[in-house]
Amino acid sequence: MSIRTLDDLLAEGVSGRRVLVRADLNVPLDKQSGAITDDGRIRAVLPTLGALVEAGAKVVVCSHLGRPKGTPDPQFSLSPVAGRLGELLGAPVHFATDTVGDSARSTVAGLADGQVALLENLRFNAGETSKDEAERGAFADQLAAFGDAYVDDAFGAVHRKHASVYDVPARLPHVAGRLVLREVEVLSKLTSEPERPYVVVLGGSKVSDKLAVIEALLPTVDRLLIGGGMCFTFLKAQGLEVGTSLLEKDMVETCRNLLERSGGKIMLPVDVVVADAFAPDAAHDTVRVDGIPSHRLGLDIGPETVAGFAAALSQGKTIFWNGPMGVFEMAAFAAGTRGIAEAITKADAFSVVGGGDSAAAVRALGLDESSFGHISTGGGASLEYLEGKTLPGIAALEN
Repeated sequence: MSIRTLDDLLAEGVSGRRVLVRADLNVPLDKQSGAITDDGRIRAVLPTLGALVEAGAKVVVCSHLGRPKGTPDPQFSLSPVAGRLGELLGAPVHFATDTVGDSARSTVAGLADGQVALLENLRFNAGETSKDEAERGAFADQLAAFGDAYVDDAFGAVHRKHASVYDVPARLPHVAGRLVLREVEVLSKLTSEPERPYVVVLGGSKVSDKLAVIEALLPTVDRLLIGGGMCFTFLKAQGLEVGTSLLEKDMVETCRNLLERSGGKIMLPVDVVVADAFAPDAAHDTVRVDGIPSHRLGLDIGPETVAGFAAALSQGKTIFWNGPMGVFEMAAFAAGTRGIAEAITKADAFSVVGGGDSAAAVRALGLDESSFGHISTGGGASLEYLEGKTLPGIAALEN
């Protein structure tokens, strides 16, 4: 790849120049209070923003949050993010109440050197996600008018062909921010020549969401450990009863074929935690995978599985983890995810947490983030990178 970096831009001088930064500030908000429940993605962009502020740039930040339908929706406003970003930067962040309208224009025009503005949610404008190139391009023109240069530091969005990610860099001098550069460097280690043994842990709910990455990884990994809701479709493929657990019936034959082709690389749970209902206070206990009652559902991997997976992880020199092992948001079903995460931190390996729910679990369970080699900010983007797909946002940055 030939990508110019933030350091290249800083070397040219940015004092007094407007720099448009695409960040990924898509943080979870509490439904009742609207408070940010995990500010990890805000913290991840601070090195890039801090460097630009220190260099005297007029920094214009844009991001999406949630999935509004192309029109303003108060529940998806970036207003609380502006407040938290200001706290972390130690200076007020000027918030525009629209994306490319009067408020945005006046907010950007009023910036002094070293100040930061945040535009309202990009997805309040239909042009951001439009598949019509003319509509997307028109929105990109409006966004690009706010910058003399463009920095992409939103790795969690680089797999999207959206205006702010794909079209704006064609209109401005463009570079990769520090987060995007680090993500690409880390993931390229996993796809080029990873130190072996290379162990991958995949969880989450659906096999269909992970099928492409399983297909891509099977020839290159040494062990593939599968937990989470997706494991029950694999167990069903082995002819086992899975009760009322999450099951993709149309994927059973696919899982059977994967198991046959894996050469023994795939490890599945040997015990699971089953419950009477999907509820934090549901009656539950641990059973062997060949003894799941027909009226109960699995919500976590069991302790024997954790021990077996931990043993495999202890042999790894490169580890990639994407997807929780159970419903970690409920304390009764968090032990599997915690056990795997702790095993990864103890391994003498280069470890990568593949964003999304895995990264959220690390923070929600109070684990030391510095114990992992790298925690990605993009679950979907990291999986597509490992699948070998061309990521539109990365392609747009290449010279």
